Amino acid sequence: MPPSSAFQWFLLVCPAVVILAYFFTVFPHSPDSLYIHPSLATLPKSAPSWSLYPDNYYPGGAYAKFPNGAVRYWLIGPEHGKRVVLIHGLSVPAIIWKDVAPQLAARGYRVLLYDLYGRGYSDAPHTTYDVNLYTTQLALLLQYVGWSKADIVGVSMGGGIAAAFVAQFPHLVTDKVVLIASAGLMESSDMSRTTKFLSSPLMQVVASSYPFRLYLQYLADQKASDDPISELVRIQSAYLPGYNAALASSIRDGPLRSLAPQFAALGRHSRKTGGKVLVIWGTADKVVPYRYASRVQTLIPHSELVTIDGGPHDITITHGDEVSRALLEFLGR
Repeated sequence: MPPSSAFQWFLLVCPAVVILAYFFTVFPHSPDSLYIHPSLATLPKSAPSWSLYPDNYYPGGAYAKFPNGAVRYWLIGPEHGKRVVLIHGLSVPAIIWKDVAPQLAARGYRVLLYDLYGRGYSDAPHTTYDVNLYTTQLALLLQYVGWSKADIVGVSMGGGIAAAFVAQFPHLVTDKVVLIASAGLMESSDMSRTTKFLSSPLMQVVASSYPFRLYLQYLADQKASDDPISELVRIQSAYLPGYNAALASSIRDGPLRSLAPQFAALGRHSRKTGGKVLVIWGTADKVVPYRYASRVQTLIPHSELVTIDGGPHDITITHGDEVSRALLEFLGR
């Protein structure tokens, strides 16, 4: 027996009424809150990190609370000195400036140092560590400390951040930029297979697991390294759950590669405003090879190059005095 016409209409209209009622009455879900991994500040005072790199390693330290987590920063040098920002690189926090920052402060500069997200005493947000994360972090920090402008100095990945920062926020830069062994233009062929494998999403699932972190802690506790910088990297890798993910995302998504447009923009901006750009590189750099210095100068034709013979990638540590002299001569013009 065929269904009545009324029943047929019901079958046709009912789904439409239900769907319409859903769209009128549904309440949107709240967005997921950002998960933030802890920093070195959460480790017990007995942890080796507190003796290697305490949060008062430099004077004038404080924490700034931002949407992506707390940021540890330090202000050293005379309060009314010329303002300079130092940006560290991929794996080592602001301790990388230990032989450079005090010399700048002693010569009258007001120096701002800070730990990038996911390193040292800054929190590690569970997010993509791309260029925008890092440049926004610095822009917020400058606003927080009340600086309208500053000269910018970056080493390794910090150099890529510096170039991108000038491209995005040129009004926050005074007139001088320094790129030390700068990343930002690296090619995939310069990264080892091990680096690519360890930074893969699959490997990060393993590295972030609790059993794997227990294994890293076991290795870190067996024998301390004679090199405090290497030891600090080991401690972060073993005890900070967000550290390895921050490094991996920075390698995949961050300011290590593909920043040629930003370097070119830095060149155009400095030429237009009469600003100056200094490039410092060591000839024995095996992480970001010395040949990239010429590529930086191709994108920034009026930049100056200081070559340090035999200088490795961690040049601010191994050749701190030479780097400091070059900075002081350049910034003091």
